[in-house]
Amino acid sequence: EAVRHDGPGTKACAWYQLPLGAGESRTLHFRLHENASGAPDYDATFQQRIREADEFYAFAPDDWTEDARRVQRQAFAGLLWSKQFYNYVVEDWLEGDPAYPPPPPQRKQGRNRAWTHIYNDDVLSIPDKWEYPWYAAWDLAFHMIPLALVDPDYAKRQLGRFLREWYMAPNGQLPAYEWEFSDVNPPVHAWACWRVFKIDWKLQGKPDYHFLEAAYHKLLMNFTWWVNRKDSEGNNIFEGGFLGLDNIGVFDRSKPLPGGGRIEQADGTAWMASYCLAMLKIALNLSPHDRAYEDIASKFFEHFLYIATAINQVGGGLWDEEDGFYYDCLRLQDGSQHPIRVRSSVGFMPVFAVATIEQKVIDDCPGFKSRMAWFIEHRKDLCGNIASITKLGVEERTLLSVVPKDKLLRILARIFDENEFLSPGGLRSLSRIHKDDPDRKSHT
Repeated sequence: EAVRHDGPGTKACAWYQLPLGAGESRTLHFRLHENASGAPDYDATFQQRIREADEFYAFAPDDWTEDARRVQRQAFAGLLWSKQFYNYVVEDWLEGDPAYPPPPPQRKQGRNRAWTHIYNDDVLSIPDKWEYPWYAAWDLAFHMIPLALVDPDYAKRQLGRFLREWYMAPNGQLPAYEWEFSDVNPPVHAWACWRVFKIDWKLQGKPDYHFLEAAYHKLLMNFTWWVNRKDSEGNNIFEGGFLGLDNIGVFDRSKPLPGGGRIEQADGTAWMASYCLAMLKIALNLSPHDRAYEDIASKFFEHFLYIATAINQVGGGLWDEEDGFYYDCLRLQDGSQHPIRVRSSVGFMPVFAVATIEQKVIDDCPGFKSRMAWFIEHRKDLCGNIASITKLGVEERTLLSVVPKDKLLRILARIFDENEFLSPGGLRSLSRIHKDDPDRKSHT
């Protein structure tokens, strides 16, 4: 009586009684098919699907072990299965369902109230369909790098989607995640677009300039949002919030400080230097395609120099010469500054703000090459604060790095010190020195 008597419908139930003895097992095979007598053979079909999956994942290097191949395959499978339809329309959430009682008035004063343009109605790559069934903008950017190896078109669409007007705010900010769109994630979207572009080019044999150029125009808006909103003093040292490192600080870096002031962040500044380098690389690659991008490349080269100078300057930057490490700095309203001498992964983030440029790329952009030469000749005060850009490396590559060699060696000494960051399981996010001296009273 629980189902329709005429037979059609979408609900069905099968009840099997299988008496089992100790140690016995039974296997039931099921196959959805409109004609039971004409259904394909189960075992043959299943084996065919296994062969197809084996063929799909057969792109590991020849010298890899079988165990390494399995690890890679499982990692890709995890990403491919962590796609989910995600539907969130903020305006509808704030107003409530017309068929039900109105939501409490506090909702219109709560989180995401300023994101009324958000209209998410897509299949997205998310961290975890069970525990975290919502997107996180910077997680997704990282996910797209490996996913580009198996589905570059999907990776490009995902990155492009977050730059569209039903995700990106009119002021250029990217939504972080459902819990609080206004939180600030590390700005890795430009780097992800660049990497996916390169991977896709290698796989397809031709560059997708349309994807790269369309993304670049929107990324310029996002970069401007960062500069206008997260460099409150205009001194090229950035704030930003927790930036993915929400468990290592003595303050909640996403909240305003009691009594005013601000926290200037080593990782926020490093991420912005890295953002400059990604935008520089993209502009240089687009320049032969459209010479207007040479001027933009020069702009990001110059901006990178100013950020590197700001973070490294004596007395006003974030480098601590005595400790040989980068620290966040608490700047109060009276103008005083107080380094927060917590040795954490925040302090070695500037190491990641690095890029190399091939000599051919520079030669193909004569306007940029001339401008770079001018800075090297006439602005030694800026060029002297980064790793040497006049000493060419392998295949005459030019190195751009926030951290000069002398500072890099001092940071690495702490990273590979077992009494600090190096542990049997990898790198600690917080130095071991804080185990016995949590607030480092003797150093503040």
